[in-house]
Amino acid sequence: MSRAEGSADVVDVGGIELRELEVFLVLSRELHFGRTGERLYVSQSRVSQMLRSLEHRIGAPLVERTSRRVRLTPLGERFLADLRPAYAALRAGVAAARADARGTGGELRIGFQGAVDDHLGRAVERFARRYPDCAVDVVEIPLRDPFGALRRGEVDCAVVLLPVAEDDLLLGPVFSRQPQTLAVSARHPFAARESLSAEELADCRLIGVAGDAPAYWRRAQAPAVTPGGRPVPAGPAVDTLQEGLGLAAAGRGALLLCRSTANHHAGRASLAFVPVEGLPDSELGLVRPRLNPSAQARAFALALDEACAEALDEARVEGAGRTGDGPALRAR
Repeated sequence: MSRAEGSADVVDVGGIELRELEVFLVLSRELHFGRTGERLYVSQSRVSQMLRSLEHRIGAPLVERTSRRVRLTPLGERFLADLRPAYAALRAGVAAARADARGTGGELRIGFQGAVDDHLGRAVERFARRYPDCAVDVVEIPLRDPFGALRRGEVDCAVVLLPVAEDDLLLGPVFSRQPQTLAVSARHPFAARESLSAEELADCRLIGVAGDAPAYWRRAQAPAVTPGGRPVPAGPAVDTLQEGLGLAAAGRGALLLCRSTANHHAGRASLAFVPVEGLPDSELGLVRPRLNPSAQARAFALALDEACAEALDEARVEGAGRTGDGPALRAR
């Protein structure tokens, strides 16, 4: 949830402030106090403070936190199920009013890197239903220049790989946190492996990103050293994802990908996709101009945030059905 969409004036609902509800909703998704604070641009202690205040007003704990994990209590699960649709309706009403004031006709141009995953597909469908008079155009943007199309006004918003540290761009929502995968030629020694450790990247040539992408962003997509400090040999640098996959298939190097992009290309017989353990997860985020984003981009950010929440709720229900227990995640 972005700062722009997330910041709200204090609204009292039976003594409960809207910001407290927002903290609870984001925490129920992240199950991590630090990441919740990052999403809402507040400190971890402020998250704890607002959660305690909400629990005091409710009259019982909503979240159980130990040294190993963070999880919702049974009451927290029921409260979440009741709160989610009401909060989504409230945000949709505000977004619709803003859209009417600014106008959401015309066209929404969304840039993306990699494959259009389920989150993005759901968000596009949700936006199209909500704003049928607005045409939606989804276009691929090159690896070499993740932010250029947005700055040139060629797209209204863009889904890009993290990290994003651009002062003129607003990031959020962040979604699709997934393990990293290495694409290699089907003839490569790694192709038969079920998984790799991050340290084994030192034993292959890693395909990098060329062009205008910021140096910090290029290093994140193709690290020069392993987490243990071993140097990773540099392979060729590419401008596009398809170019990188082609070089990997030809045995010219190996390419790091998020799991959803790897799954999208899994049918290519010339490539093998091997999970890599020990690297930070890959994440996607929606970016749009910090100053004067279009009404369409603001409305799509809300639709994407709702689609991500919906997918998380479905996964939560599915996981609880398999284990007979609520969701949990190790606290870090």
